[in-house]
Order: sequence, then structure tokens, then C-alpha cells
Amino acid sequence: MDKKIDIVSRRGFVKAAAGAALMGMFPGLNAGVWAQGSDAPEKPEVKIGFIPLTDCASVVMAAAKGFDKKYGLKIVPTKEASWASVRDKLVNGELDAAHVLYGLIYGVHLGIGGPKKDMSVLMSLNNNGQAITLANKLKDLGVTDGAGLKKLITAKPGEYTFAQTFPTGTHAMWLYYWLAAHDINPFKDVKTITVPPPQMVANMRVGNMDGFCVGEPWNNRAIMDKIGFTAVTSQDIWTDHPEKVLGTTAEFVAKYPKTAIAMMCAIIEAGRWIDASLANRRETAETIAQKAYVNTDMDVILERMLGRYSNGLGKSWDDKNHMKFFNDGAVNYPYLSDGMWFLTQHKRWGLLKDDPDYLGVAKKVNQVELYKQAAARVGVSVPKSDMRTSKFIDGVVWDGKDPKKYAGGFKVKV
Repeated sequence: MDKKIDIVSRRGFVKAAAGAALMGMFPGLNAGVWAQGSDAPEKPEVKIGFIPLTDCASVVMAAAKGFDKKYGLKIVPTKEASWASVRDKLVNGELDAAHVLYGLIYGVHLGIGGPKKDMSVLMSLNNNGQAITLANKLKDLGVTDGAGLKKLITAKPGEYTFAQTFPTGTHAMWLYYWLAAHDINPFKDVKTITVPPPQMVANMRVGNMDGFCVGEPWNNRAIMDKIGFTAVTSQDIWTDHPEKVLGTTAEFVAKYPKTAIAMMCAIIEAGRWIDASLANRRETAETIAQKAYVNTDMDVILERMLGRYSNGLGKSWDDKNHMKFFNDGAVNYPYLSDGMWFLTQHKRWGLLKDDPDYLGVAKKVNQVELYKQAAARVGVSVPKSDMRTSKFIDGVVWDGKDPKKYAGGFKVKV
């Protein structure tokens, strides 16, 4: 184990030990304190859907490690085949909540990408940790990055196909943003298709696409199977970007607010536990690698969970902006500006015909006040503002202040 990683591990252990000591000093913080009385969840058992991806980890570990029991709840993680299935089961009530694409929730709320229904984002589950993979046949044509891809596509427009996981989702937005940053129009210069995450590698293997954007571990799987290479990580597109959220319907939140808070508490604690040490990350990788969850080799998951990246082109590096589930609470806050950003991209790419009330929609969807109650219970600080400022791969800054101008200001758009 290298020194840098060891320091991180020891810091995590100290934090965990301090937390345990605090529990001993204040018996009122012991497990089960929130499970009784006025804080008891209205619905003691909840089905939370997930797709086989590394970032389902905090939902799975909340159940596997018993964080749910502490809040009088039983979380039943439910494996789904596609994001369309997650969407449909959320809308019809088969699932109580889900590990789900940020933009999917907003799309359903506005009636794009599926049936229209009022939806809620309870919290962000993770930052970073997705990537864009290009097929090795492009490498054979001299393409190793976006600039090389631009030359290839200029020579043969419309000849190449790229896959994302859901039309309004995060992977579609990362793919489109990256292509556009290299002056490639994702709707005019290339073909785009939708493929469920676990099917990406198999589809690339048989030549159904030339590139894809998906969550881990499927980018690393493509490298290990020697069929593709990482062209760019999502954290290079937007450092500390929001990725999956804990999503549900507005109806569920209205009917079961205490259950919603209990779910958040358990999952925040699980994310904090995952991020606390390398040993916890390894145990997480071992757990979610099982057939019931991601169903792949543990090492394929663990490498990038630890920030140990190789791109399939001979380059290896330690990425400090790897996938995080807690990061001292910075990950989980449902920033209004994050939700608004997805709306700006939906408008940019023609999924929304008109500019919505960006801030009004975000305030309705993102359950900021409910999250603050959950954060207070688990002793996690929250930011002073519901907005944050981010700089993207093309140098453009997003701060949420003028979303209409931002959405209409891109050179490459529909």
C-alpha cells in the first residue's frame, strides 16, 4: 500500500474511531434512537431499485451493514434491468424509491422521456466516477482523444455510433457535452442510441457502437476485456459533478415524509462508512460484486473505487476526484443549481422546446428542507447556499444565476 493511500486509510480510521467514541459518550446517539416515537417511519419496509453499477453502493450497504435498522427501517434493494424499468416502477409505485439518474427524475417531472408525474430528488448519492469509452478499432484509426475523434467524424459524418444509458440521464449529458466541447454535434454528426449499463460492454464487443458513456465498473470492464479504452472521465468534464440520486415520487414524500428522512439517514451513514477507509471500500466492492448486485469481478470494481485508473492506452494515474459517496457531507446535498443544470442541457439538446422555470422546478423537485432534517439527525453539516459554481471541461462556468442565457449560449446545440 502506498504512503498516500495509507494516510487516507489512517485518517478514515481515526474518524471512525472518533465517531464510535462519541456514541459511547452520548448514549442517546445509539442505534435505534430514531426508530421510535415521533420519528418512526410511516412505512417500515421500502423497496429501493438500483441498476448494476458501482454507484449503487450506498443503497446496498445501507441494507447490508444494517444502517437502515438504526432508523427503524428495512431497505430492500431491488435489482432492475434498465433505467426505463426504474422509471416505470417508480411511477406506478412498484418501487418506493431508487438509485436513479438525476436527469431521469427531472425528465419524468416535466413529461419528457416518459410519463409525466411529479417527482422528488431526496439526496445525491455520489459524485464523479463515470467515463466515456471508445472502441479499440478507433485507436487503430489513430483516435485516442476528442481532437482525434473530431478529425475522424469530419471525414465521415454520420458513420459512427455512440451509446448512452437514458435520453434525459446523466450519461447522455456527459457524452453530449464532451462531444460538443470538441465541436461534434451529437445529434447531427454521429448516431446516438440507448443501451442499459450492464449491456454496454457486450454491445461494443459485437460492434454495435463506437463509443459509450456509462458508470463504472463497465468502463474498466471494457479495458480489462481489451475491447475499449477510456477517452475521458466524467470528473474531467465536471469535477465533483452530481451523478445518481435517491429519487422518488412527490406523492411518496407527501405520504411518508418520516420514511423519506429515515432512508436518507441510513444512506448518508452508509456513504460515510464507505468513504471512511480503504478497508470499507474493499468490503463494499466485495459485496456489490456479488451476483445479486453488479455481478462482476471484485477487482474490476475496486480499482476505480480507490482512484487507481488506467486508460487502456498505457497511462495509469491516481485520480483524487474518483467516485465519492460522502466526502464529509459535500456529496449528498441536493443543490438546486445541480438540478437546474440538467434542465439547461435538456433545453440545449431540444428535449425541452421552451425554457422552463428553472429555479421553480428545482425548488419543487429537490427536497432541500427534508434533506437538512436528515443531515441534522446524522450530524452532517450542510452548505450555506443552495447554489454552487462549477467550471467545465470547455472552460464555461455554471453558477445557476442566469440559466436561460446559459442554456442558449452554447455554440453547439440543437
